[in-house]
Amino acid sequence: MPPSAETASQPRLRLDGVRKAFGATLALNGVSLAVAAGEVHALVGENGAGKSTLMKVLAGVHRPDAGTMQIDGRDYVPSGPLAAREAGILMVHQELAIAPHLTVAENILLGAEPTRGGLLDRGEVRRRAGEALAELGRPDIPLDRPAGQLSIAEQQLVEIARAIALGCRVLVLDEPTSSLTLADTEKLFALVRRLRAQGRSVIYISHFLEEVKAISDHFTVLRDGASVGSGRTADVTPDEIARLMVGRNVSELYVRSPRIPGDTLIAINAVAGVKRPTAASLQLRRGEVVGLAGLVGAGRTELLRTVFGLDALTAGDVKVGAFTSAGSPAARWRQGVGLVSEDRKTEGLALDLSIADNLTLTRLPSWVRPAAQAADAQRWVEKLGVRCAHPRQTIRELSGGNQQKVALARLLHHDVDVLLLDEPTRGIDVGAKQTIYRVIDELACAGKGVLVVSSYLPELLGICDRIAVMCRGVLGPARPVAEWNEHKIMLAATATAPAADAA
Repeated sequence: MPPSAETASQPRLRLDGVRKAFGATLALNGVSLAVAAGEVHALVGENGAGKSTLMKVLAGVHRPDAGTMQIDGRDYVPSGPLAAREAGILMVHQELAIAPHLTVAENILLGAEPTRGGLLDRGEVRRRAGEALAELGRPDIPLDRPAGQLSIAEQQLVEIARAIALGCRVLVLDEPTSSLTLADTEKLFALVRRLRAQGRSVIYISHFLEEVKAISDHFTVLRDGASVGSGRTADVTPDEIARLMVGRNVSELYVRSPRIPGDTLIAINAVAGVKRPTAASLQLRRGEVVGLAGLVGAGRTELLRTVFGLDALTAGDVKVGAFTSAGSPAARWRQGVGLVSEDRKTEGLALDLSIADNLTLTRLPSWVRPAAQAADAQRWVEKLGVRCAHPRQTIRELSGGNQQKVALARLLHHDVDVLLLDEPTRGIDVGAKQTIYRVIDELACAGKGVLVVSSYLPELLGICDRIAVMCRGVLGPARPVAEWNEHKIMLAATATAPAADAA
């Protein structure tokens, strides 16, 4: 679907001076954006910068208070999401909108089912769905399989196929790799390049600036509801983009002060879980940050859950100070061990409770004094820079990065000695990441021990003292960070080389 000669000289999509306010809150303040046909355009910014609001305006969910939008030179004023879709604007959200009990073909044509004689034309559904998958280079996905049986990457592809089947001209991908493996991310990039070659426009939203550099042609940065920078991605570095995002220099993103390891805080000895891990041994000492690397499914999350007592321990033992036992979450809290789950929305936070309640939940006195509780919460809100109206605000109302700061603050309030952090910076912006890295460094310098699971290798290499790699449930030895690089970690994670020799 290459652009016609008539439209080749003008942007596929143009937004000029878009403004949107919700009461006294100015969410968008004169945002401008231009995306050409056959272009991948990265939209970046911190949580709360206005990216979601801008995309909702584009998708017809919100009407702008001021400004103009055009598609191929014609005014674009959608009356609602259906009008936006008919104009060729489609969006794949971070939280996928898949109907799990419907087939792949039914999901692809969902909301635009062809009929014949007033009845669903199933043959046409299969034909059009098959054409969309073939156009994406994935005709192998079974049309009759329930979509809920597909992997996350395949479900995402079904959503993109839906956009293709509906005739999208502009496809918005919102944090598309947040739940993907490295291999699936590479496949997604190949798919995005295929869409670009077909003449489609792609707006790519991501917090991973290395991805932005790898996949996009141009970029636009939003900060505080305004567009503060744009240009060719090839002409800037990730640090320069990050500086635009936060309005300050973030060259020192990864903080690792000189640290002196002390005595052992927790010893994991030949630990095995129900399925994973199968064999894990590790010691975490005072004053150090140890990273756990590995592919998705290798068993890193399961190891933290087993150590914390959320999952059953089937072999080995965990020694915390003078205690050697399988443990339970309540016991671990008493022993000074805290966990931040990778799934903050369903396991890490009580979304309908206030910030103050979430912060103090594990360390409440028998008689709760609201004023004292609010004061404690306010202290941590200020220390971690949580953006909120007040500590009594419902945590559901916060952005993902601020929710993550509250989840971490609970461990600080509890004053644990051992912090188990599972993907602590997933899906949050560079400013929030910098805050969390700083807090982790301060904790290690204060004699705490931090065990971090992360799929983002620059993060582990930047903040950790030692790194251990897990492959198929087996944890390799923890080695000094200076002995690792991304290539060596991936070799160990994929068993291309034994973990003991990878360094």
